[in-house]
Amino acid sequence: MQVIQSNGKEIAYATGLGGVQRGRKTLLFVHGSGGSHHHWNHQRQYFQKSYNVVTVDLPGHGQGSPTGEDSVEAYANHILHLVQSLPVDWVCLFGHSLGGAIAQKFALLYPKHLEALVLVGTGARLRVLPEVLTGIRERFEATVRLINDYAFSKETSRELVQKGIETMLKTSPAVLHGDFTSCDRFDIMEQVTDIKVPTLAVCGRDDLLTPPKYSHYLAERIQDAHVEIIDGAGHMVMIEKPGEFNRRVEEFLNTLG
Repeated sequence: MQVIQSNGKEIAYATGLGGVQRGRKTLLFVHGSGGSHHHWNHQRQYFQKSYNVVTVDLPGHGQGSPTGEDSVEAYANHILHLVQSLPVDWVCLFGHSLGGAIAQKFALLYPKHLEALVLVGTGARLRVLPEVLTGIRERFEATVRLINDYAFSKETSRELVQKGIETMLKTSPAVLHGDFTSCDRFDIMEQVTDIKVPTLAVCGRDDLLTPPKYSHYLAERIQDAHVEIIDGAGHMVMIEKPGEFNRRVEEFLNTLG
């Protein structure tokens, strides 16, 4: 993992084979609440053959600095600093859940750095139940287990669900609370039409946290966007159905020229 400084904090990131080379498209992947760069392992392994691949640990997550943020814009600013540190002019930005909110905010604030968006299990507004925010502070492990029970399709193996729980439990309660607070404060429903880059919205059909209607909303309002709904997957679609996810993403990337 490599590390850069950003606004007094550290962002860690991994690259695919060959690092980041000029002349190749760059895919930059941002995880969701309580996640890490490992959430994109299937995508890094698949796409590194043809693309620069960068997978991020946001501050407070994985090998990033111990403290996180409590706003989507603050996280988007960290992504800007990472992009500016790379030998590329623009990126195709992938974001899952909170990461999708970060990607949308990045598109509104820093469009000149952006070639395309892939928005995964996310929406233009991400309200969080007050009971979840309270539970993270007062009943951390039980709340993490509950979140992950809702995050995966019933068709998904318990082994994958357990891995999701273990990953989220590595995040401190303070950071996870900040992540979900960031989601709860996020609302660009009136600005989403200002996103002007080619966009793919992907969602699992069984997603209970950000249901498919959220992705349809994005695809209907972003000018150059379409939606892909993947059967047998929930909120963690890129982990639950990696082959199908990668195939549909690759088809989208091939349209970019």
